[in-house]
Amino acid sequence: MKTIEIKALAREHFGKKSTNSLRAEDNVPCVMYRENGNLHFYAHENAFRGLVYTPEVYLANIEVDGKNYTAVMKEIQFHPVTDKLQHIDFMQVSEDKPVIINIPLKITGESSGVKAGGKLRVKRRALKVKGLTKHVPDHLTIDITGLGIGQSIKIGDLNYENLEIIDNKRAMIVSVDVSRISLKEEETAAPGAEAAPEAPAAE
Repeated sequence: MKTIEIKALAREHFGKKSTNSLRAEDNVPCVMYRENGNLHFYAHENAFRGLVYTPEVYLANIEVDGKNYTAVMKEIQFHPVTDKLQHIDFMQVSEDKPVIINIPLKITGESSGVKAGGKLRVKRRALKVKGLTKHVPDHLTIDITGLGIGQSIKIGDLNYENLEIIDNKRAMIVSVDVSRISLKEEETAAPGAEAAPEAPAAE
């Protein structure tokens, strides 16, 4: 996984008044969940742009008052009206303990069903997996080269080394559906589709 550096300051005051004061200065209050007690901190919203506004997944190396922590982002809160970043939850991770995280999917190959006129439909953009951080990739690849019309790939069809997939195994990821164009072509080519010739008139 890629990493991103964030410099932050520990929160000394709590409560609604303190939180509103931080946000008024474009700071983002955060909490990091840890085994030995949660850590509350904040940083300017610009520090999180490379982490929040991207489909990629990062490990965050967070420096809080000179101390370094490695964490993954778990939840983001935005203002319901302005869409301004309001709060971020992090989870501290270590090299020897597995982490549960959503990893983006990368579709590769050209489906044989799409070549035949089918419609590609992507149902999922990410998968929830469990594994050590050293085994977690930037993305998970799915090759759809052999996927024909009417076929699909479900989560249960996938397997990645050193990773456990947490999501529902029956959930569909990608499918190739019959398009209207291919339906019309099949109807035109089907036997009996053409009108039968009229019988000769009786003399």
